[in-house]
Amino acid sequence: MANGDITKVQEYDKIEVVDTWYIQVRKVIKIMEEQADGSLTELSRNFNRHAISPFFSLKADDGSWTHTARDISGEAASVQAVANAVWTDDVKAAYKTMREAQG
Repeated sequence: MANGDITKVQEYDKIEVVDTWYIQVRKVIKIMEEQADGSLTELSRNFNRHAISPFFSLKADDGSWTHTARDISGEAASVQAVANAVWTDDVKAAYKTMREAQG
């Protein structure tokens, strides 16, 4: 970078587990400008948030349920690591039970 150059920096600054199985993700996007002394000055900051669960759960008209595993391959490696650690078989079973109880 040279003096006055602008760069975009993206970081996952919060990955939180809520209610045992929901994972909330916050990504910060910063626009930075390099100064004459080589330091960076933050010009702006925005946040993107989303939450993921272990399954997409759908109830059919006949009352049966389909639980399709969430594809997390598009998530950041840090988010995947948390999901893989948190979503144990017991947690996945509890999530399915909770969704079916919501009817």
